[in-house]
Amino acid sequence: MIRLFPLRLVASRMLAPSVRHLAFARADGAATAFVPGQFIQFHFDYADGTPTKRSYSIATRRDDPASAGLIEIAVSYVAGGAATERLATLREGERIEASGPYGRFCLHESDRNARYLLVATGTGVTPYRAMLPELARQIAERPCEVALVYGARSEAELLYAEEFEAFAAQTPGFGFHPCFSRTPRLPARPGDRTGRVQVALAELAPDPLRDVAYLCGNPDMVDESFALLQQAGLPVRQVRREKYLSSR
Repeated sequence: MIRLFPLRLVASRMLAPSVRHLAFARADGAATAFVPGQFIQFHFDYADGTPTKRSYSIATRRDDPASAGLIEIAVSYVAGGAATERLATLREGERIEASGPYGRFCLHESDRNARYLLVATGTGVTPYRAMLPELARQIAERPCEVALVYGARSEAELLYAEEFEAFAAQTPGFGFHPCFSRTPRLPARPGDRTGRVQVALAELAPDPLRDVAYLCGNPDMVDESFALLQQAGLPVRQVRREKYLSSR
């Protein structure tokens, strides 16, 4: 049986022209434990009263005191979408029902790989934002390297870029590789690529002897990147996938 709980919107801001960052607190005062990489589901009704639900990866960074106790997500707007309509009109202080967290798109304590390849497009980068504190710990303790390959059409659609760039600057072993499929960033910054994420992924020379890969975002990107990694010799168990599907 699914157990619902109330979330109250406490803050929001625009990340991109069509993407909104939302921060929620439990309205019942309870805590919500989650593992970075998991997602939460929002439950609401269509205009005709039919119940529905939508899933969003948790973007909360546990190393940010301002986010303590909050569930943060990034919502990409879909024209005519029921979730778009519901969340776009949600005001601070208002409530929405939720359940979870769910999912296994998480870092594994048993991993002994020398490098993580984290690949994303659009809001598929949100679970990697949540993983940053754990990645910092692993880089320091194991150690290991991390390459975040993030695809967007232009700089305006690059979500949380300042956070990833700051993390890369202060964390040796972490590399941030933005890939611009339409409009390159000017002036270009170290790590920038022109083209789809597969360009940077191929340049990183995936190695089955040292890499574990995560793929999150557009289904076509996930499938094409998975094929590229298979051609490089990575077995299925070393490639973890999560596809984001737009729905109305």
